[in-house]
Amino acid sequence: VRPAKNQVDDLLGWIRARIERNERVLVTTLTKNMAEDLTEYYADLGIRVRYMHSDIKTIERVAIIRDLRLGVFDVLIGINLLREGLDLPEVSLVAILDADKEGFLRSERSLIQTCGRAARNVNGTVLIYADHITESIRRAIEESNRRRSIQLEYNRRYGITPATIQKNIENVLESVYEADYVEIPEVKEEDLAYESPEELDEYIKKLTKKMKEAAARLDFEEAARLRDMIKGLEDKEMKLMAFG
Repeated sequence: VRPAKNQVDDLLGWIRARIERNERVLVTTLTKNMAEDLTEYYADLGIRVRYMHSDIKTIERVAIIRDLRLGVFDVLIGINLLREGLDLPEVSLVAILDADKEGFLRSERSLIQTCGRAARNVNGTVLIYADHITESIRRAIEESNRRRSIQLEYNRRYGITPATIQKNIENVLESVYEADYVEIPEVKEEDLAYESPEELDEYIKKLTKKMKEAAARLDFEEAARLRDMIKGLEDKEMKLMAFG
């Protein structure tokens, strides 16, 4: 956690260090205007930077993510799109600006999910810029530390040496629907009412359409929830086909 007062200039030094190591940076802001202004400011200082928000169409967003991973630019600035749906192993630094401004984008869950963006890289670091520690920040740090302790113990027990995950850049479309830290929802009783594979298949198609619509409007949390529900229903569909 670092002071928010000079967050923009403080972050600049961290960004330059990451660029020297050929690593990528994600920065999350609270507003679209701030994302645009920050992008312009860093670009004027010679940083290769882009921003991404809901006004940008899905295909263009995919191209932006791919270019980030390929190193066409080094820093991506955005808002809630950094919480879920971006699996970027090249990213070693995630910066959360104005983290002490309580609200949906700075809730405990949101902070945990944003921190997860750095978990794929062995050098992963999260900078939380805040002038005071909110309850959401405190709980998010505690939960992140708890998960890290579990991972370290697992690595120690099985002799695993942490390494950055290698992921095919050509499969970047898949990352739109991926997420860390998403609880798999229970399938509701009404979802279990489909007695034939055909009926269930139609329902799965409807959910798949909703999932894609959620991702298109940058609601990656809803897209991930629907994705996990679809997985559960597909298992049920296979059982119906096997025993029906």
